[in-house]
Amino acid sequence: MIILGLVLLIVGFLLGIPILTTLGVIALIVGVVLMVLGRVGRPVAGRSHYY
Repeated sequence: MIILGLVLLIVGFLLGIPILTTLGVIALIVGVVLMVLGRVGRPVAGRSHYY
């Protein structure tokens, strides 16, 4: 999710498409939140790891 967010963010900046930039930021934030919750040992939706 983090890698997808970074790719969308970079493509959005390079091509000048604001919706891709917005989706990239959202995917990046969600990925980081899931990673942090998984690292502290709190399972989210029954899974403790998101890869």
